[in-house]
Amino acid sequence: MPWVAHLYTALGAVLALAATLAVFDGRFRDVFLLLALATFIDTTDGWLARGLRVKERLPGYDGARLDDIVDYLTYVFVPVLLVMRAGLLPSGSGLAVGALVLLASAYGFGQVEAKVATSDHFFTGFPSYWNIVALYLYVWRLPEVANAVLLSALAVLVFVPIRYVYPSRTVTLRVPTLVLGAIWALLVLVAIWRLPATGGPWLNLSLVFPVYYTALSFYLHAQQQTD
Repeated sequence: MPWVAHLYTALGAVLALAATLAVFDGRFRDVFLLLALATFIDTTDGWLARGLRVKERLPGYDGARLDDIVDYLTYVFVPVLLVMRAGLLPSGSGLAVGALVLLASAYGFGQVEAKVATSDHFFTGFPSYWNIVALYLYVWRLPEVANAVLLSALAVLVFVPIRYVYPSRTVTLRVPTLVLGAIWALLVLVAIWRLPATGGPWLNLSLVFPVYYTALSFYLHAQQQTD
């Protein structure tokens, strides 16, 4: 029975494969829907694992390692592939920018302290939210050079040891974070469902949560530095 939790996590890799095929077919709406489903699995697999007492009943299997492998595919590799195939980067530097994101995130995933297990959980360095970044860039259609600069800047921030909120686990303002996060998720899903149409206020309204998330993260980081 505890293997069900690991199988559930591993389904994210299957979704990553399906999303990759969709990228090459130019079905970008399907890609974002698949990545949204993968994010849902990633958000809920921990609850399932704890409910089935996986660590206690399967001590020889590292579910955290499996989770990282799947997360790298769904949060990093597929979004980078989409950004490149959707023509959101300059043709001369797209591969270089994509490589920078992939390598920076590989560094981030390999850091032992990327997710610090304290009473007030957080990520260290910019978390690999490239699926979210890819969606905003795809809908907004900013100049290709601007996209390249933004992605490069965020990749550099992976190496900067700033604390970022772990939305489902950070203790400080947890209820407002979860409520705003849920509203954000609904707005993003509406925006994805309407693709390829990119009009409407949905994605712009959803920016409230990223702004809140960033402000809270920087506040907690600054507070830690003064303690």
